[in-house]
Amino acid sequence: MIIHIFDNAEQIGKAIADMIVEQVNEKPDSVLGFATGASPVPTYKSLINAYNEGRVSFKDITTFNLDEYCDLPKSDKNSYYTFMHENLFDHIDVNEEKVNFLNGNAEDPEKECVRYDSLIDEKKIDIQILGVGRNAHIGFNEPSDKFTKGSFRVALTDSTIDANSIYFDENPMPHFALTMGTVSIMRSKKIIMVATGSSKQDAIFNMVNGDITPECPASVLQLHPDVHIFLDKDAAARL
Repeated sequence: MIIHIFDNAEQIGKAIADMIVEQVNEKPDSVLGFATGASPVPTYKSLINAYNEGRVSFKDITTFNLDEYCDLPKSDKNSYYTFMHENLFDHIDVNEEKVNFLNGNAEDPEKECVRYDSLIDEKKIDIQILGVGRNAHIGFNEPSDKFTKGSFRVALTDSTIDANSIYFDENPMPHFALTMGTVSIMRSKKIIMVATGSSKQDAIFNMVNGDITPECPASVLQLHPDVHIFLDKDAAARL
């Protein structure tokens, strides 16, 4: 792991965006894995700025998102489909036909997960962006007694529901999601994690210094050969 510590989220966003711009300029048909939540938003703002300044084009990239809620219309303001379009895709020249999401409303979730994993295996993700939960979940891979493999349907933990329910004021907070599995994430060629705020410092400490265990899902990143961790000073306080 290479750990980068910055003063604030805006500096982190620019630094990660610069890495992604360099990747896409070197390989215009790069495959990028995106995450949702507050942590990557500054990165997406910086990517939009880079596109508007003419420093990069995203017209040939392929994208995959980590996860999607179940039983929530993709047009809902809280779906991850909507999140990605509002925070990034609607503001750059990405080809919508190359934008990939898990379908949280699929009639057969298991079949949908197999479809998604097959496409990821075919394309191979160059850079996967991750956030981390307060309980060290990555994607929606929650603490468990074993690491997950491919994409799957997961029951969200109470802590995850509590953290995300503040965004839901119309439709109720879903209690299930489809998510990439741990093995799928680890197959990415490069992983970039971003974490900000003091609420993440325990998860970061355990991820970096603790045992590799599915009880701390993010700890598996210790085994990946190319991981960059971007933190602000609050998230890095225990390191």
